[in-house]
Amino acid sequence: MVRFLTRYREPLIVGALLVYPLVSYLSSGHRGREPNFADRLILAISSPVQAACTWAFNGVGRAASGYVALKGAHEEAQECRASLAEAHAAVNALKEAEAENARLKAALGYVEATVDQEIVARVIGLNPTAQFQSIRINRGEDQGVRPGMPVLTPDGVVGQVVRSVGGSADVMLLTDASSRVGAVLQRTRVRATVTGLGDGRRLSLNLVRREEDTRDGDEVVTSGTDGIFPPGLHVGTVHDVGRPAVGMFLTATVKPAVDLARVEEVLVIPVALTLPAAAVTR
Repeated sequence: MVRFLTRYREPLIVGALLVYPLVSYLSSGHRGREPNFADRLILAISSPVQAACTWAFNGVGRAASGYVALKGAHEEAQECRASLAEAHAAVNALKEAEAENARLKAALGYVEATVDQEIVARVIGLNPTAQFQSIRINRGEDQGVRPGMPVLTPDGVVGQVVRSVGGSADVMLLTDASSRVGAVLQRTRVRATVTGLGDGRRLSLNLVRREEDTRDGDEVVTSGTDGIFPPGLHVGTVHDVGRPAVGMFLTATVKPAVDLARVEEVLVIPVALTLPAAAVTR
């Protein structure tokens, strides 16, 4: 018995402390009485424990509620981010469609203002090497595109077709070192030749005599004398005019009227012209 009491001493003390108030309550016939010393001792011991347990249970409840609320907020934030990403994608698609629509409207307006039936084509490839600067379009022999046909946008000249097969064709850009265009200065009507410099950005104004009235900002258009481009197409703007002390001709560069690095749609003019064999063999 003594061994039993020694072994389970702590649980028995706790049990007695918990049972004593109940026995006192029942023995008093549920009537209120003034707490004695034992009551006060038990209350003094149990109150902090009860408060700690209440705080712990409340804390766990609040933590659980906070976790549920945080999880819900996280899921809601993910849904909002997904919706925002979809909205941004839709806006970008609309902007791209609007830009393409504007370009095609400009091309259509140009086509309607001309006599020839231009072929509208989309750029599907780019070959910006120093040896051959060209673009590939999605119209070819099957659509009536032939080597030698001029290629342009409503802003100006892009280049000329040098190869055409099936449903695609290659267009040599104005900036290619082999490109030659007969031109005229719009303000003074001085004739010149515009050649590509091979850097993808500039053209060279050639065969203009030093004494000619040529200034930065002069507009250059096709003259129609090269047997390729019809007259009056915008080529570019004159820059960096120089007059060397030696030589017959001035020096100048031409900034292309068309940003050739950003061309997306072009017009092919179906004129009955043929390039020399050396020009179309690449």
